[in-house]
Amino acid sequence: MSTTTTGRATEPAPAPAAAGSSPPRRRRPRRSVGDRVFGGVSQIVLALWALIVVIPLLWTVFSSFKSTRGILTSPFALPEHWNLDNFVRAWNQAGIGRYFFNTVLVVGSALVLVMVLGAMCAYVLARYEFPGRRVIYYALIAGLTFPLFLAVVPLFFILESMGLRGTYLGLILSYVGFALPFTVFFLYAFFRQLPEEIAEAAAIDGAGDFRTFFQVMLPMAGPGMASVTIFNFLGLWNQFLLPVVLNTDESKFVLAQGLANLQAQQGYRSDWAAMFASVTITILPVLVVYLIFQRQLQGGIGPSTNK
Repeated sequence: MSTTTTGRATEPAPAPAAAGSSPPRRRRPRRSVGDRVFGGVSQIVLALWALIVVIPLLWTVFSSFKSTRGILTSPFALPEHWNLDNFVRAWNQAGIGRYFFNTVLVVGSALVLVMVLGAMCAYVLARYEFPGRRVIYYALIAGLTFPLFLAVVPLFFILESMGLRGTYLGLILSYVGFALPFTVFFLYAFFRQLPEEIAEAAAIDGAGDFRTFFQVMLPMAGPGMASVTIFNFLGLWNQFLLPVVLNTDESKFVLAQGLANLQAQQGYRSDWAAMFASVTITILPVLVVYLIFQRQLQGGIGPSTNK
């Protein structure tokens, strides 16, 4: 039998595998009874939670294709005729088209601003040493713990004194202030994990701070940027309290305000078919964005937890 000699001892070399024999299989560690019970209970809870979320969503979508009479007489039955006129009536007569445009304008502008400002702020706090850095960071984190409904009254008077209440700009700035602390908190960890040698190599090549940030470091934080963009989009698109308090001009209503105003105007003679179609139009962009970017969302959360 052949042997291999080391500096300290002589150990027998491993015998070569026989020709045609399969490599030995690794035995999976046996799960204890407690682990199996916990896994089963977790799956049951997740299945129940999925049903609680999916069933109302499907009921809303199916009801948007029914007539108002069909919704009231058989609310849980499938639509007999798939009526697309509900969406046309909701878009044109109910004004959902105008509300949709306002929402895209406000949310899109706020999302661009909060991502640019949040990424720059998180990068500076994570990569530069200066007096007061920790104070600024913890002050932003404290903004996450402040209830939003306590801030709307001071914010109302601030925008009123600046002449921005009831304007697109006032609502956009309010959205940016609402989403900025979470954006900084989320991206701070990503920029802290980026290797310092890459920034030093860019500086040696003659790149300034802005070029290093936008062309080198920011692309490396792409998964984190994609994840926080999706989170901010979902939160801003579904925002209701801020526009209701700060936006009183009906021509600038967003979708959440438009749906509430539509129900209030119709009263007891509600066009339930158009109402459900309006709700479906409201939730459709959120579903589309999540289905398109769900892989980026999972990839963005994964690295920060594994490193």
